[in-house]
Amino acid sequence: MKTIKHVVVCASLATVALGLTGCAGMSAQDRNTALGAGAGAVVGGALTGGSAAGTVGGAAVGGVIGNQVKSTH
Repeated sequence: MKTIKHVVVCASLATVALGLTGCAGMSAQDRNTALGAGAGAVVGGALTGGSAAGTVGGAAVGGVIGNQVKSTH
């Protein structure tokens, strides 16, 4: 079970890292949304043992939170 969590977390982090390379033309709110969704997917997947529902749910919640965060830049 621990191996599955490790694989899910590593794959999610790799996906987020690759996804962030396309953020150059994004607004601050768009970047915050993408970062929140990526972080939420990692946390949701890790907390639910890698279940798809947990990962997708975490991404959705993280995206909403990231969208609402106001950047100071």
